[in-house]
Amino acid sequence: MPTVAYLLLGALLFSLGAAGIVLRTNALSMLIAVELMLNAVNLTFVAASRHFHATDGVAVAFFVIAVAAAEVAVGLAIVIDLARRHTVVDVDQASELKG
Repeated sequence: MPTVAYLLLGALLFSLGAAGIVLRTNALSMLIAVELMLNAVNLTFVAASRHFHATDGVAVAFFVIAVAAAEVAVGLAIVIDLARRHTVVDVDQASELKG
């Protein structure tokens, strides 16, 4: 497949993730949308790395995966705290987490 196809797929996935952030109010759905956006960026990095015959893009993709794992851990902790306090996990109620 040509590199342009991978870049277009990455742009499509990133757009879907951005739309998920804007349109959803459920915190878990927003976390999934952020993960979709990060995976789209990883696809773009790996495609560019393949196109230029370099390993820099793959190294950056591994770093993004590590950051995404930390983001999921913190995000799920916040979602679990919201779920314990309320029956609905809504980001509009996140301001109630203030101590």
